[in-house]
Amino acid sequence: MPRGRYSLHDPHDRTPLGEEHFHCATGPSGWRYVSQITAPSGDHSGSVDLTTDELGRPIRLQLHAGGWQVRGAALEGVTWVRTDPTGEHATEGNVRAHAFTGASPAFLVATARLLRLEPGAPATRVRLVALTDPVLAPRTLDQSWALLQSEAHATDSGPLTVDAYQVTDLDTGEQQAVHIAGDVVLAAPGIELEDLESPPSSFS
Repeated sequence: MPRGRYSLHDPHDRTPLGEEHFHCATGPSGWRYVSQITAPSGDHSGSVDLTTDELGRPIRLQLHAGGWQVRGAALEGVTWVRTDPTGEHATEGNVRAHAFTGASPAFLVATARLLRLEPGAPATRVRLVALTDPVLAPRTLDQSWALLQSEAHATDSGPLTVDAYQVTDLDTGEQQAVHIAGDVVLAAPGIELEDLESPPSSFS
């Protein structure tokens, strides 16, 4: 069960946004990722609890940020309920999309798992619902993902396969490099892996 810590920053000006302390695990029915997020001050600022099935589809998502809460799942596309900080108002949403995304590295791993790309294959288009801080407002976006290469690196605990993806925002044309090993993001815009207590899990 990988357990560790990511540092989060603004990908454009590198302003620190906090840290995400996580643990995750694969199982016979899919993958689960749980994290607590702290602000640069050290104060608790949010949490992520994401469970995907064996195909990478989100079967349960619970996000907290700034007092807001979102619960979601893959249902006729993706469906969610967003609740305000007072708890008095809840709004439902549904979009014909493949999955959710957001600031957490969990969503990069989940999307890569969902797409199951082959190195050198043509880029694949995916529609996602982004839920981003500070209020978890939903926004539908289209990305294309391409797996540029998979390389095995020797480590003390055996070979570690690192997948290098190119992710393109189809609205803006902005491209990002994302490096993932198993169920851990090694590097991505705005995300740095600072600490990892055990090797990444591998998906069967």
